[in-house]
Amino acid sequence: MSVTEFDVHNGSSASKTTEDPLIGIARQLLKEIGEDPNRDGLRDTPARFARWWREFIDYEPGSLGTLFESIGTNQLVVVSDIQVWSLCEHHLLPFNCSVTIAYRPTGQLLGLSKFARVAHQYAHKLQVQERLVDQIALEISTLSGTPDVAVIAKGEHLCMSMRGIKAPAQMTSTAYRGEFSTDAGLRAELFDLLRV
Repeated sequence: MSVTEFDVHNGSSASKTTEDPLIGIARQLLKEIGEDPNRDGLRDTPARFARWWREFIDYEPGSLGTLFESIGTNQLVVVSDIQVWSLCEHHLLPFNCSVTIAYRPTGQLLGLSKFARVAHQYAHKLQVQERLVDQIALEISTLSGTPDVAVIAKGEHLCMSMRGIKAPAQMTSTAYRGEFSTDAGLRAELFDLLRV
């Protein structure tokens, strides 16, 4: 993999290409853990490593703003079990989450695929789960125009399952905005729907 070299003196892209710096980092990592990056099986690993990191960090969610006219009032819309992967910013190890997003539309409905796009948009970076749910909630509120948003994420973090205590566990994080933060009955309705 190569990246276009950028000429800092005149602000233009040069025609010359250079190797992606992540390839060299991966080669060095392999050497530091006692591996030979030139052996069979590892020869192409640094380039694959670089491509994966670029693909993960450069994730493009596509269109987020598709709205439809709401056909009811006081509806509760819940989209559950959106599966996302992210990277723990403390150890650079993956964690996966099952994300549930709920909101009460105020005149407009957000297109169904937009919930997963928003969740993936914020998962594709170095993260902590608590921040992830808060960012998703804020974005859904902004896109839909409603203050009433709830996000619940249940995740397993490999930084706990693979290292340290080495004990798999589920972590649950929530973000409640608008009436979800003040109305216990609305939260109870959401929890009842999730048990169905």
